[in-house]
Amino acid sequence: MSNFNIVIPSRYASTRLPGKPLREINGKTMLEHVYERATESSASDVVIATDDDRIAEAAEEFGARVCMTGNQHRSGTERIAEVCDLMDWHDDMIVVNLQGDEPTMPAALIDQCAGLLDDHSADIATLASPLVSQADFENPNVVKVVVADNFNAIYFSRAAIPYARVSTQQAQARNSALHHHGIYAYRCGVLRRFVSAEPSNLEVCEQLEQLRALSLGMTIRVAIPAQRPGAGVDTEDDLIAAARDLSRMQSG
Repeated sequence: MSNFNIVIPSRYASTRLPGKPLREINGKTMLEHVYERATESSASDVVIATDDDRIAEAAEEFGARVCMTGNQHRSGTERIAEVCDLMDWHDDMIVVNLQGDEPTMPAALIDQCAGLLDDHSADIATLASPLVSQADFENPNVVKVVVADNFNAIYFSRAAIPYARVSTQQAQARNSALHHHGIYAYRCGVLRRFVSAEPSNLEVCEQLEQLRALSLGMTIRVAIPAQRPGAGVDTEDDLIAAARDLSRMQSG
């Protein structure tokens, strides 16, 4: 596997869960749990990127490397691009975007995602699992991706895609889509090109950043994860679920 680095973008503000990165789960902040998942991977370097002194101080207390970034970023992707520049990482360096609210992302899946870029025909890599229910298929908060036979992404959507023209084909439609997980690997050069472009019409419509990459003609390679990761944390109920999942991971 090629060398890769991990950047964990982390901001304090959260509409549904204020101070989310520093909320406690099983005796540690969520951010520390995410950092531990990162350090369990094969990454050469792990960096927490933030514009908030509270997050930086907490991260330094558990020994993490912190990169202070500007506060103008509209997304974690833009924050990671700034880290690439501040760290002077070359265009071919692979960087994994590990979300700061994914405390149950197994390290093996981080490695799996990064390893997809060993194939230089791919610009970006990500993971997606089979959908577990019709309700998930129809839920706009569950992002769906449809892929070509070579597992390059064709389209991402909050809508139930593909559409079943005949009602008897609903199961076939659901089985043709995958539930997208919010982990990405990029080469720094691709990331720099991505953030220098304006959001595409598709991205603005669906509020899905990865559609900008497709609009730019970039290739996004998708793989089914070796194991299904836990859900990200956005609510108080998610914190409870993450605590349960982490206890299960640590005991297993």
